[in-house]
Amino acid sequence: MGTFDLQVNGYGGVDFNQDNLTAEDLHRACAALRADGADGILATVITEAPAIMAARIARLAALREADPLAREMVAGIHIEGPFLSPRDGFRGAHPADAILPAETGLAERLLEAGNGLVRLVTLAPEHDAGAKVTRLLAGRGVAVAAGHTDATLDQLQEALDAGLTLFTHLGNGCPGLLPRHDNIVERALSLRDRLWICFIADGVHIPFFALRNYLDLIGRGGRVIATTDAMAAAGLGPGLYRLGRWEVRVGEDSAARSPDGSHLVGSAVSIPRMRGNLSGPLGLDDAAVTALTDANPRRALGLSPS
Repeated sequence: MGTFDLQVNGYGGVDFNQDNLTAEDLHRACAALRADGADGILATVITEAPAIMAARIARLAALREADPLAREMVAGIHIEGPFLSPRDGFRGAHPADAILPAETGLAERLLEAGNGLVRLVTLAPEHDAGAKVTRLLAGRGVAVAAGHTDATLDQLQEALDAGLTLFTHLGNGCPGLLPRHDNIVERALSLRDRLWICFIADGVHIPFFALRNYLDLIGRGGRVIATTDAMAAAGLGPGLYRLGRWEVRVGEDSAARSPDGSHLVGSAVSIPRMRGNLSGPLGLDDAAVTALTDANPRRALGLSPS
């Protein structure tokens, strides 16, 4: 059984968001991913200044093109940002000084940097005026996800009408304390018949009992996707690692946090560990695990089954 992960920031000690990523780095990460059972990923580039993001995207695309293993493993690029909510809590670990309102010119620039490899963009619909960038991306065949957002129900519905199809790591990218009923988690869940909803299945970002509730509501055979949100530390154990400009501390609990412990910064869960979480604590059978980790993410992107 293979795994197709929509959100991999790095793996096996390699950070995809470093400016000096080398061919050897990318090959090493892809080899580690394959050894851990992945048959495809989207390499994720997170928020930074536009010139830095464009350079990192272009570098990933060029290095992938030159490496047969990387071409097999990296099915595309996921751009998470910079069109996110700038509000504390909602922006998560994305740097406030680099978050920008959605703008078609910058979206075009980032797509061009990817040389046809961008497959998914996460943005905050409330910062995409008139859903112009969502409509542009969808028209280019790029999947659009809501994430790091506090969009109203009306704003989510407007984005859906413009081409939005996914929600990135629901239950995260938002403050720890939310209004009791009218909050982004409830709004997204109310649209579960139209959205592919992604969850980080590491047991840290969402407690297993809460994830079980979400899966029961959406339906184990519904529009649901599991992802690692892996960064360089994935599968390597405690220590200090990098994700873009951030130094990340991984503790004995395998949680990847900022050095001051104030917030999570990606995930240190490996692909085998994620699958084990789904089959163990969550009690899913093999068919359901394969759906959440391979078939559904491919369907959400319009890709052929593995």
